[in-house]
Amino acid sequence: MPVWMIPVAIAVPFFGGIALLLPRFHSPKLRNVIVFFTVLAGSVLTWANILNHGSESFVIVKFTDNLNIALKIDGLSCVFAGLVATLWPFSTYYAFEYMKHEGFNQSFFAFYTMTLGVTVGIAFSANLLTLYFFYELLTLVTVPLVMHGMTKKSVHAARKYLYYSLGGAAFAFIGLVFIITYGNSIDFSYGGVITAANVGGRRDLLLFIYVLTFCGFGVKAAIFPFYSWLISAAVAPVPVTALLHAVAVVKSGAFAIMRATYFSFGTDFLCGTWAQTVVMTMSIVTILFGSVFALKERHLKRRLAYSTVSNLSYILFGCSLMTPAGLAAGMAHMLFHGLTKICSFFCTGAIMHQTGKEYVSEMNGLGKKMPITFTCFTISALSLSGVPLFAGFVSKWRLGSAAMEVGNPLAIVGVGALLISALLTALYMFTVSVRGFFPSKDGDALSLASAKDGGVKMSLPLIVFSVGMIVFGCWSQPILDLLARIAAGM
Repeated sequence: MPVWMIPVAIAVPFFGGIALLLPRFHSPKLRNVIVFFTVLAGSVLTWANILNHGSESFVIVKFTDNLNIALKIDGLSCVFAGLVATLWPFSTYYAFEYMKHEGFNQSFFAFYTMTLGVTVGIAFSANLLTLYFFYELLTLVTVPLVMHGMTKKSVHAARKYLYYSLGGAAFAFIGLVFIITYGNSIDFSYGGVITAANVGGRRDLLLFIYVLTFCGFGVKAAIFPFYSWLISAAVAPVPVTALLHAVAVVKSGAFAIMRATYFSFGTDFLCGTWAQTVVMTMSIVTILFGSVFALKERHLKRRLAYSTVSNLSYILFGCSLMTPAGLAAGMAHMLFHGLTKICSFFCTGAIMHQTGKEYVSEMNGLGKKMPITFTCFTISALSLSGVPLFAGFVSKWRLGSAAMEVGNPLAIVGVGALLISALLTALYMFTVSVRGFFPSKDGDALSLASAKDGGVKMSLPLIVFSVGMIVFGCWSQPILDLLARIAAGM
């Protein structure tokens, strides 16, 4: 496939989203058809590039011989872009029903579509400067989605998200400057671009800069203590929170950390240093923190938000192991957590949309009225808890195995954190399912009279995602083999 098709995959949804802001659609059905086919075209073009990419770069803007905005596809690009391109059409289809009565739908779908293009741009970035450009653009196009409801809470959440993101971007920018200064190149190169000859006596300084970069990109990955924006953003419509928590924003943070660790600073430079200890400790603390607070949280969507805080650091923990096995396990959890979490959020959205109920204590008896929704939620709970034969188990087992191979005492502590987190995950997820299918006697039967599953636009994505969790839980070896080759630099 010609290299110029890479920017086309980005431009179609991005400029298609901008174009949606221009006309006034008098027919919601016509608007939805245009939105869906724009998203579908972007996803198809992304997959076409993934399946037929070469090794060439496409330079968009050239500042100097070593400084440019350019696009290139490699193995890690394919993993992230493939996740995005697969989940986005289903998310858009679900949003048509959920957003029916929310208002401001034209601007919502415009920014929703633009976000697809920007996220693919992050995935296809050839160097750290390009990634940083799209990373900042992602903040700008998702802020309107967070504040979509224009209530006091949503505006506050959007401002908080913006402030946190800009602060994180400032830290990441410092890392970019040092890579430009001390790296052989800003292009992503497996093994990194920092060499001993370039570092000289500045080793500790560059290790400190790496920690700053990790924290900067870690803001979007909701690393402790930079997580609270994600909890506040739960006020946004469910298609947005699913986008934030499962596909685009938080996964972009994790993806950027993978790039910085394995393709910019390099594991040869980082492994065994105090910087590795710091970032691994932050990941372990966040795994436990998110799980504990998810168990304490009574609001269902905010509970899932804390769960995301925890599970994103599973990916960062794998990355912080700084081994090919750790990177492969982190990529596996990126894929399988994305599939699992988007399903659980969409189940929550269906419950809220159909019943108006938002708290765990209000789930009593809903399982019998909404069997599809609660069955799919239970499958996502099984996967998220790491139960065998479901997708989440595969990636969690790989993370634990990779940590055991390292043999580092802190990595062993991380395995313990994974086990504790799995137990807490089972508690906070299955509480919802048990209340739904086995209600207490004091449940309000009258309020359940009109409850029922959502329409086909809501239910079909849930079923597809649930089947996916089971299929990948039972038959994931081809994907794991592919990830292992990518993590080994092949």
